[in-house]
Amino acid sequence: MNAIDRWFSDLTRRVARRSSRRGFLARVALVVVGGAAFPLLPVARSRAATRAPAPGEPDAATAAGDPGDCQYWRHCAIDGFLCGCCGGSQHACPPGTAQSPVTWIGTCRNPADGKDYIISYNDCCGKNLCGLCFCHRNEGDKPIYFPARSNDINWCFGTTSVVYNCSTAIVLGLATEK
Repeated sequence: MNAIDRWFSDLTRRVARRSSRRGFLARVALVVVGGAAFPLLPVARSRAATRAPAPGEPDAATAAGDPGDCQYWRHCAIDGFLCGCCGGSQHACPPGTAQSPVTWIGTCRNPADGKDYIISYNDCCGKNLCGLCFCHRNEGDKPIYFPARSNDINWCFGTTSVVYNCSTAIVLGLATEK
C-alpha cells in the first residue's frame, strides 16, 4: 500500500472508532431537515420585491424615489435618521417610540409632477438613536431662532421621553404661492 492509501485507511478507522452509524445518520437527518426548513424562516423580503411607484411618486429605482436614500424628494430638509431604516416608515414611527406632536416643516419639490409640497418632519422619541441611514440636508433650514423652520432642534417635546430615535417625512399638502 502506498502512503496515501495508508493515510486514508487510518483516517477512516479513527472516524469509525469515534462515531457510530446512528450518530452519522442523525447528523445527515439534521442537515436535510434543517436545509428544508431554512426557506421557512421569517426574513424581511421587502427589498426583494420591486414595487411600482405610488401615484405622484418618482420611480423607486432612482435616488429621488427611494425612501431609504437621503436624496429622496421628501428628505430635502431632513436632519436625522430615517425611520424607514429603523423599523418604521416615511409616515410611521418604529414600535416602542412615540411621534412628537411638535414638528419642523420644509417645502420640497416632487420631481415626478414638478410641484412643491409641504413636508412635516416628525421626530420619533422614546428609544435610543437608531443609528441607521443618517441624512443631513438643510434646504430651506433657518437659524435656531426660527424654530419652526430649523432642523437642528431636538423636537421630542410633548412626549413621555425626550430621547430621539429617528425622523419621519409626512406630506401635509400642496404648497401654494402667495
